[in-house]
Amino acid sequence: MGSDLDLQIEQLKKCQPLSETQVKELCLKAREILIEEGNVQHVDAPVTICGDIHGQFFDLMELFKHGGMCPETNYLFLGDFVDRGFYSVETFLLLLAFKVRYPDRITLIRGNHESRQITQVYGFYDECVRKYGSVNVWRYCCEVFDYLALGAVVDGRVFCVHGGLSPSISTLDQIRNIDRKQEVPHDGAMCDLLWSDPDDITGWGMSPRGAGYLFGGDVVQQFAHTNDLDLIARAHQLVLEGYKLMFDQTIVTVWSAPNYCYRCGNVASILKLDDALNQKYETFDAAAQEAHGVPAKRPAPEYFL
Repeated sequence: MGSDLDLQIEQLKKCQPLSETQVKELCLKAREILIEEGNVQHVDAPVTICGDIHGQFFDLMELFKHGGMCPETNYLFLGDFVDRGFYSVETFLLLLAFKVRYPDRITLIRGNHESRQITQVYGFYDECVRKYGSVNVWRYCCEVFDYLALGAVVDGRVFCVHGGLSPSISTLDQIRNIDRKQEVPHDGAMCDLLWSDPDDITGWGMSPRGAGYLFGGDVVQQFAHTNDLDLIARAHQLVLEGYKLMFDQTIVTVWSAPNYCYRCGNVASILKLDDALNQKYETFDAAAQEAHGVPAKRPAPEYFL
């Protein structure tokens, strides 16, 4: 696996895309690794947990400055690698190259944007066509999306998921039994895990996103108790302060895209869990604009930020 891939990683770190043939090979190798992973992937602490990246490549490099580079640091990314930012291709391929090169040092789980339908609206599809002149690279990446795990558990105590919980799921074993190798469905358990949000309500509520649910502190406490968890870590929602703990610190939202969409002005964060699962949140700002000249055009259409 060594030298070719190491060269590709160095190239991607400079935000230089791979050739279409290299992308195809990388995606095939990644699928071979991901197919062996469970729906709820086991991860050992210490680990650094990261939220949405959304194609903000230079901010991902900023994240690595604060968290350390892979493989020195063990990483867990909570999905939404693509869309909205201008460098979804380079962002996703760099993370994928790390996965193939150091499979035990980086875990990638699926977000609601790792989907054919969503990427056709929010930028990744258009970016692939613009950079490669065809839909092939988009298609190869979407095939990888279908193999990504739906969640992860750190040392049996911290459940990590992109969105949140589901009214049809009360145990981690039920998540393990889902057939995940498909496009994200419009409803049901798999959809809920990728789309739902915690909210100050009791029980379950309608989600303004049109997919998934809102869920209250009682739901979180019950799920944590049933599954013997100390914490649920999720992403999916912009947090201006970079992270937000709720419900007696049973659930945290980690957001890792600073100055989201190049205009929200938020800071980003990563969550470092040590050997004993102590939590340390580290916040960081967007990379200096002059480092990469953000194009002046507005990013993809707005739906909720």
